[in-house]
Amino acid sequence: MAALPRRALLAVPAAVLMFALAACGGGSDSDSGSSKAADTQQSAQNAGDAQAGEAGEEAGEEKEKPLTGEVKEKAEAAAVAKFPGTVVKSEEDREKPGMLAVEVKKSDGSTVEVYLDMSYHVTGTKQEGTEENEG
Repeated sequence: MAALPRRALLAVPAAVLMFALAACGGGSDSDSGSSKAADTQQSAQNAGDAQAGEAGEEAGEEKEKPLTGEVKEKAEAAAVAKFPGTVVKSEEDREKPGMLAVEVKKSDGSTVEVYLDMSYHVTGTKQEGTEENEG
């Protein structure tokens, strides 16, 4: 009885491999089937490694904290007063602790990220797709 669960566990990887082979068009129509199986297994391993790497990078990165309450209202008002448009998002700036960042979509469709200090004074901007400008 104890051997049955072990056999079932060993059958799962084989079933997954067979499904992957069938999905890739692998079969026994030529003697390159074993190389197809190896290629499929290598592709699956590479995809898994890539996903693990991406997850690790994302996990190591701090997310910028969205602004809330009075701080959000004042920061957004100051940004829109300087750069008229619609607020896309507002958050604490991860790269510059103690600074706020408000992304504004202007009427011409371009976006600008407006950096403010804790007194709601604009300290710099960054146009979408450009380097940061002091201003």
